[in-house]
Amino acid sequence: MALRPAPFWEALHADDRAALLRAATRVVVEAERQFLTQGEDSDHLVVLVRGWVKVIAQSHAGYRALLALRGPGELLGEQASMESGRRSASLVTATPAELLQLPATRFHVLARARPGIAAALEQTLSRRLREADLQRVGITEPVPARLAALLLDLVERCGMPEPDGTGRRLALALSQDDLAGLLLTSRRTVSRVLEQWRAQGWIVTGRQHLSVRSVDQLKAQAFGG
Repeated sequence: MALRPAPFWEALHADDRAALLRAATRVVVEAERQFLTQGEDSDHLVVLVRGWVKVIAQSHAGYRALLALRGPGELLGEQASMESGRRSASLVTATPAELLQLPATRFHVLARARPGIAAALEQTLSRRLREADLQRVGITEPVPARLAALLLDLVERCGMPEPDGTGRRLALALSQDDLAGLLLTSRRTVSRVLEQWRAQGWIVTGRQHLSVRSVDQLKAQAFGG
């Protein structure tokens, strides 16, 4: 498996981090709190120091979909700050989180003055474009393959060993609606696949928690092994 690129904060040199810290306000946010709102025109960026955040969009018809999950070190809200436009999605903490809020004007002044910050920003924007491309291409794959790949990715990013050593539990509370949103499919389809995998003993689920018991079986689903 290819190495995951370092998130924005980890890609910076220590002196670039120090420059951003001097311009930032540190904020601690409880779980399940919305701190950026779709449609608003606030002009700051956020670096996620600790915790996990859901990127959520709501349609005019009222449909609410989870678009992405962002973890420690990620830069958030960068697109609106560059385009001076309204937020295209809301940000909600999935766990308790520690954030750095950076005024957009000050951030971009620092990025122009410091090549390391500019390079880390460019890497972040490029990765987001690749993610969007992969999502568009991947939608042609069967849902079980895409769901298996998603769970494997989540286990790698935020999995914790079960106390009895029987598997790895996701550190995030994700509903079936959340999983469906990440896969651009229906909740019914996700529910049906999860039910099959529970019956086969590959996963264990409860109220907004999921534990993977058979990584090998999910790999076979995801990659056809």
